[in-house]
Amino acid sequence: MLYLNTSDIEKVGKNWKETIDVIEHAVHSLYKEDYAQPVKPYLRYHDMANRIIAMPAFVGGDTYMAGIKWIASFPKNLQEGIQRAHSITILNEARTGKPVATINTALVSGIRTASVSGLLLKHYEQVRPLQNVTVGIIGFGPIGRLHLQMVTAMLGEKIDKVVLYDIAGIQQEHIPAEIKEKTVIAQTWEEAYCDADVFITCTVSPHGFIDKQPKRHSLLLNVSLRDFTPKILDYTRSIIVDDWTEVCRENTDIEIMHLERGLQKEDTKSITDIVCLNQMKEFPQDEPIMFNPMGMAIFDIAIAAYYYKQALSQGIGTHLQD
Repeated sequence: MLYLNTSDIEKVGKNWKETIDVIEHAVHSLYKEDYAQPVKPYLRYHDMANRIIAMPAFVGGDTYMAGIKWIASFPKNLQEGIQRAHSITILNEARTGKPVATINTALVSGIRTASVSGLLLKHYEQVRPLQNVTVGIIGFGPIGRLHLQMVTAMLGEKIDKVVLYDIAGIQQEHIPAEIKEKTVIAQTWEEAYCDADVFITCTVSPHGFIDKQPKRHSLLLNVSLRDFTPKILDYTRSIIVDDWTEVCRENTDIEIMHLERGLQKEDTKSITDIVCLNQMKEFPQDEPIMFNPMGMAIFDIAIAAYYYKQALSQGIGTHLQD
């Protein structure tokens, strides 16, 4: 069995085009029903803000791997200088079930999250080409930083300005050198939001607070899922989810919109509608588009399998005896 730690993942490196392609292939496996993915169970005890989630899945196609991610999210860790999320992934050979890799996947999980956002950005740009882009990001922890790296790699010279906001302040050493001169540190979330062509939430907020009108034609990547109030439905009905059953629970913005404003599954489009059926173009041109990804286990297994295969080919990692 191969063991990969964070240092091993960093040695393999990040290739956003490749990881976004991996996610896209997994979406096609989802569309073809060449996958298995039970609804995620949540383990909670004592402080109900904390959760440990089991994410088992099988992905067919080029990935052809099974496995499980076990991820802990303890938001108050940040107050103690400890990372909020920790995860480990076990990969199983799909044909035999034999475990082939154990991966410390906090970084891999973040790369998966940003790559899913990157896939939506890719398909958005095919319908609404971008130029002179203002990118707004609220929350600049590990997920926010990875999203900034991703959009910088994807949009490059098309970016006119990046506006960052974090309630705890911005650690500027984490801003990529190639985008630093175009980056503005905001004092409020509104500064990062109201004029953004691409707006990304990467906070640990427990409930929604964004209640203002977004920029017309914008892409809202609601990664952290608990930042918008139901008032967003006054401004757009162009809503995408990765999986309705998963995302319409656990006090997400989608669940609150469902309970308070009657949003139904049929009012949204799924990630397969967008990627496999080209339905992004069906949204009204003057409306913002909002993507709400709860996080699908098939994506975690696909990205973990990618890093496993890359590490094997490069001789990276530690081989453990059975």
